[in-house]
Amino acid sequence: MGLNTKNNVLVNICPECGGSIIPLMNTGDVVCNQCGLVINEKNVDFSHNGRRAYTSQEKNNREQTGAPISILLPDMGLSTTIDRSKINNPDLKRAAKWNTRITWQKRNLLIASTELKRISTNLNLPNYVREDAMRLYKEAFKKKLLRGRSINAMVAACLYLACRRKKIPRTLLEITNEASANAKDVRKSYTTLIREFNLKSPSTDPISLIPRYINELGLNSEIEQLTTKILKAYSSKYSVSGKDPKGICAGAIYLACRIRNKETTQQQIVESVGITEVTLRSRYKELKNKLNVTIPT
Repeated sequence: MGLNTKNNVLVNICPECGGSIIPLMNTGDVVCNQCGLVINEKNVDFSHNGRRAYTSQEKNNREQTGAPISILLPDMGLSTTIDRSKINNPDLKRAAKWNTRITWQKRNLLIASTELKRISTNLNLPNYVREDAMRLYKEAFKKKLLRGRSINAMVAACLYLACRRKKIPRTLLEITNEASANAKDVRKSYTTLIREFNLKSPSTDPISLIPRYINELGLNSEIEQLTTKILKAYSSKYSVSGKDPKGICAGAIYLACRIRNKETTQQQIVESVGITEVTLRSRYKELKNKLNVTIPT
């Protein structure tokens, strides 16, 4: 954090290059957006171990150990498990047997929470995204939006919507590749969520996708900085809504490679980003012509 001596207020300025400082939600680090300097690393908090304490005036320091209450659990972690082997009364044993029978609602939430945890673990999504996706799924279940739709498709759609609401750079293709559902069903479920909940579909910022694709292509920080400048210059003059953020990001990366004479082929970028060569060339020509960029020979 830099200090502005004129106004005596703290501003987000890199101490090395004077660039802006941004937090990375998926890693917890605070880095410079211009030079990539890591300002603060992720701090692991070991003070919370999941223990819940109940204190009263009658009984002091009465504690209960176990997993904390979480919305990711189908029963919020509040259900009581009865050991039927220790019950001698036949009436109580019969009642405990009926109590263990699971309803369709509990079975539905159990399947959904298991699928949500599996996809989130494979994509390394933070816990607050999982909780937001689970809240969306429970609201969809209450509104009876699951009728005629797949549970796995609705879970994937809720995860994708939660990622876009929390501004986590995850594309629909990444989620559908990990989901146990058809991509067409996931898109239909996502459209249903937007329509029934009266939500605005948040757009993915193409700039947030740059570091991952630069890393996969093995390019240096110079190309990353130039790609960021190209996208910022384009988004400041023209609207990027309605366009695939992956295509715009790929076109900017290819344009930056051409400017710096980097030997990166279109096929490498297409395979890394997951778009077609036609999309890459069209976005490359659009960025080049609208920004009046001259490619050195």
